[in-house]
Amino acid sequence: MSAIRQSIDVDRTPADVFAYITDPSHLPEWQLSAVKAESLEEGPVHPGSQVKVIRRIGNREIPMMIEFDDLDPPHSWDLHGVGGPVRPRTHGSIEPLDNGLRSRVTIEIDFEGHGLGKVLVPLVVRPQVRKELPRDEALLKERLEGTTA
Repeated sequence: MSAIRQSIDVDRTPADVFAYITDPSHLPEWQLSAVKAESLEEGPVHPGSQVKVIRRIGNREIPMMIEFDDLDPPHSWDLHGVGGPVRPRTHGSIEPLDNGLRSRVTIEIDFEGHGLGKVLVPLVVRPQVRKELPRDEALLKERLEGTTA
C-alpha cells in the first residue's frame, strides 16, 4: 500500500513551522492521538534523537518510541518508529509560499507491521490515520496561526 499523504497551507514562515513541528513537546497540541511526548535527551532534536510518545488508541494508552533520521531546517524532517508491532515512517516537508511569509506543510506516513502489527496496520492503523491526519493538520494550522512569533 502507498503512504498516506496530506498537505495544508499555514500563515507562518517555514522556520516557525519547522521549529514548532520538530519540538516534541508540541506533539500533543496538534496530534489528536498523542497524549504525551518527551525527548529522551536535553536540547533540540537532531538525527538520532529519540522521543517517547504515548498515544491513545481506542480506550488504551500505548507507549511508542520514535527516532529522528534526518532534519533539514526549515525544509524537511524524517523519523521512524523504533520497536513495537506498528512502526511509522514519516516524512515531512515545508515549502515556502508568498516569498517565505507562508508555508505548505506536507506530511507523508507509511507503516511497517511486525507480528500482530501486520494485521493491525491495514485493518486499524491506516483507516485511523487516514481520518486523523487531515484533522491533525487543521489543528496544526490553528495552533501555528494562533501563536504569536
